[in-house]
Amino acid sequence: MKSFNERIREVTTGGWVRAGIWCTLYIAFVIWVAWQDWKSLWWLLLLPLIADVFTTKYIPWSWWRKYKPAEKGEPENPQANSLLYTICSWIDAIVFALVAVYFINIYIFQNYQIPSSSLEKSLRVGDFLYVSKMGYGARVPQTPLSMPLVQHTFPNWLGGGKSYLDNPHWEYKRLAGWKTPQKGDIVVFNFPAGDTVCTKYQNPDYYTLCYYQGRDVVNRRKDVFGDIVVRPVDRRENYVKRCVATPGDSLMIEDNVIFTKSLTNNGKPQIDWQREPTHEFAQLNYFIRTDGHVLTKSYLDKIGISLDDRIQIEAGLYHFPLTEEMKEQLEKNPHIVNIMLEPSQNGGAVYPLGHNDWTRDNYGPIYIPRKGDRVMITEQNYWLYKRIADAYEFQPIRIGEEYTFKMDYYWMMGDNRHNSADSRYWGFVPEDHIVGQPIFVWLSIEKDKPWGKGHIRWNRLGLKAE
Repeated sequence: MKSFNERIREVTTGGWVRAGIWCTLYIAFVIWVAWQDWKSLWWLLLLPLIADVFTTKYIPWSWWRKYKPAEKGEPENPQANSLLYTICSWIDAIVFALVAVYFINIYIFQNYQIPSSSLEKSLRVGDFLYVSKMGYGARVPQTPLSMPLVQHTFPNWLGGGKSYLDNPHWEYKRLAGWKTPQKGDIVVFNFPAGDTVCTKYQNPDYYTLCYYQGRDVVNRRKDVFGDIVVRPVDRRENYVKRCVATPGDSLMIEDNVIFTKSLTNNGKPQIDWQREPTHEFAQLNYFIRTDGHVLTKSYLDKIGISLDDRIQIEAGLYHFPLTEEMKEQLEKNPHIVNIMLEPSQNGGAVYPLGHNDWTRDNYGPIYIPRKGDRVMITEQNYWLYKRIADAYEFQPIRIGEEYTFKMDYYWMMGDNRHNSADSRYWGFVPEDHIVGQPIFVWLSIEKDKPWGKGHIRWNRLGLKAE
């Protein structure tokens, strides 16, 4: 066996360069992880192992390479075993790819596809987003043993079933970022009400089903609702909405207009409610009555109404979500007799279910908790904060006692206000549910159009997600 000094002398310049690059990246990563908890610096003890991979190779990392068959012009290898070499080569490549994807997906960025129209026209169904994990600070996985690129369940062609192991389970920890979600940001987060799921009936969520159908019925009727499964925070469905209120804000919605009160520099709330500027892409549902004239496909394409949103109730009566600009265009059409806003009652019950008379269009006021806040629990706010205490912070809450919040919370809503299941229906988004911030659209697919005829929305590629 070669001595350590002999191995050192045999290291090539390229080996030293590669070792320097990987060791530098590893040191930077460990410092990032340990920035808020210096106990994690013990990971630096693994640095010699990383250096060894590229330099001395004292540990036989690539032991299987000795079985490589000789190529043309090379002397015969008496240990050659082409089958073993091929199998090990594939395993080596697959393991490296999985580890690399796992690391990048958790700490750097991930791909996210827009599944619903809740953010039309800001983000459209079929948009693929580059979601940065670093801005808000990457979240350390709470279920670290999981399959990369699979959120919680293997696809059917892989047999289905859970794609992660419940143990080990790590406590919530977020690495250092350079910002927190701000009002107006589009944010990807784990669905707060996705802790309990009906496997056959996932929309609406379990708690809404229990409210309308009864908990006993939902739990008993497995033929309709399926098994009831519980998921940890980082394995719940990913949602994307716009942040409209941040920790310490008070929020109120009047006639679909959002008002907030924020804390000033001295920690006091603003005296007056501040009207939030309505996003240019914000939409509301309307009933449109014509004089019998048919609104053609080409006309609706020109207005910008998505194919999935085109509902004709009867001859001359339509139902569309419209931005203010789209509504103004329709009002100029001489065949339009009436445009009426959809009644707020159409939206159903809102959070906390069964404990208020609010609607999706007229909601609140409600206070968005901030970490460390102490709030006196009353009969009026008990149901607002009970889910926080029970499901997110796991501590008791009682009327007549002060409650101290352990995390920051956010209020998320879709721009397509009447077609969005958001905080108005399932409440606050805890900080430990925040996944990342979409940066830009890297691909956009129009599923209703064929290849070569608008299937790829080329004009949306590279579009900033805002």
